Amino acid sequence: MLKKIEHIGIAVSNLKESNLLFESLLGTPNYKTEVVGSEGVITSFFDVGTHKIELLQATDSNSPIAKFIDKRGEGVHHIAFEVEDIEAELARLKTKGFELIHETPKDGADNKRIAFLHPKTTNGVLVELCQERSNKE
Repeated sequence: MLKKIEHIGIAVSNLKESNLLFESLLGTPNYKTEVVGSEGVITSFFDVGTHKIELLQATDSNSPIAKFIDKRGEGVHHIAFEVEDIEAELARLKTKGFELIHETPKDGADNKRIAFLHPKTTNGVLVELCQERSNKE
């Protein structure tokens, strides 16, 4: 079951400039910057109450973020929902007819296990599921 909106991902061309912009907008500095090599991105996170904003800059011209910016420009890339059991949620959504981009979760930024749903089955919105990684993983 989806617990809450965990974060909104925003594709940016220049993370340094975007960090300054969002720091000014939100009135708080980012709390973490992290490279996610498997996705070809560097991320920056801001706390906004009980939710987060994730800025994503491509580190590779073939990464999904680079392709997104080339096609659509900077802007909202995805919405992420926190789940309690990501494997169970993927199985549930698959039986409901949602197309999974990731059949099994993978490691993501901010100590999360993640998986995406294809936007063609979610009214054009890229949806990310995320679950906190346990200390055992």
